[in-house]
Amino acid sequence: MTQIHAPDPGWPALFELEATRWRAAGVEGLIDIHHIGSTAVAGLPAKPIIDMLPVFSSTERLEQARAPLEALGYDWLGPYGLPARRYCRRDDPESGTRLFHAHCYVIGAPDIDRHLAFRDALRGNGALRAGYSAVKGRCAALHPGDAEGYGACKSDWIAKVEARALADATQLGQRPAPSLSAEKDTP
Repeated sequence: MTQIHAPDPGWPALFELEATRWRAAGVEGLIDIHHIGSTAVAGLPAKPIIDMLPVFSSTERLEQARAPLEALGYDWLGPYGLPARRYCRRDDPESGTRLFHAHCYVIGAPDIDRHLAFRDALRGNGALRAGYSAVKGRCAALHPGDAEGYGACKSDWIAKVEARALADATQLGQRPAPSLSAEKDTP
């Protein structure tokens, strides 16, 4: 079964430690690193893998980040299905357990707002979190051991929530909030 774990209040601290490693490595052109995905939302069950969204100043700087990120132990997989993204991941070198996913973008990429709007919508709405938790549980049960099937199962629900969250932010004249790993949710 796709391993969904109970919410862990330590996930934001793990994100902060890893973001600090990136900053200390002197990755040029790195503007910000956001905590995204389910581990960024208090009270939400998740696979225990921290998703990060690093933002770079230019495509050139993003491409140049490959060597320093590989030096930090990341596997660089390039766009990995999304042309504007550069994806890399880091596993524990001893156990092989996946620890981090990094979805890297250049500032201004629409996917940045999409990811942040989805995260912020979940953080700010307890009923929405509960709904997503139910979807995740159902999809994990339907697609045991099948990460692609699990992701596909959730995709329509996520797309609808993302679209609504982006529309709400646009209507209010807001952009999704920047790094909010330490911010509290509203019930």
